[in-house]
Amino acid sequence: MDEKMFKARTKKLAVAIIKQVDNLPNSRATDIIARQVIRSGTSIGANYRAACRAKSTPDMINKMKIVEEEADETEYWLEILVEAGLAPQEQITAIHKETDEILAMTVASIKTLRNRRS
Repeated sequence: MDEKMFKARTKKLAVAIIKQVDNLPNSRATDIIARQVIRSGTSIGANYRAACRAKSTPDMINKMKIVEEEADETEYWLEILVEAGLAPQEQITAIHKETDEILAMTVASIKTLRNRRS
């Protein structure tokens, strides 16, 4: 997948997360988790864009590790929403799947960058 397509997917994911959060029930717990999932979910694309402007391969690897961490954290918060009964699984499935795919591609990219550096 090329850089432009990956940027588009991470942005689309961020928008989907924002829209999904707007459909959550109003409660104190939901508000806190919603902030977390929006923060981490929108951070994936923002940090990928930063990685694309990296000054060196080690810099890019470091920035991609942040993308990995944010994607993993997003998956965590999505799982919490479902397990706490704040969102039905079927509402979260597509977003969770896309986050998982982005995470897998990020991990693969990091491995490729590390191999290239060696």
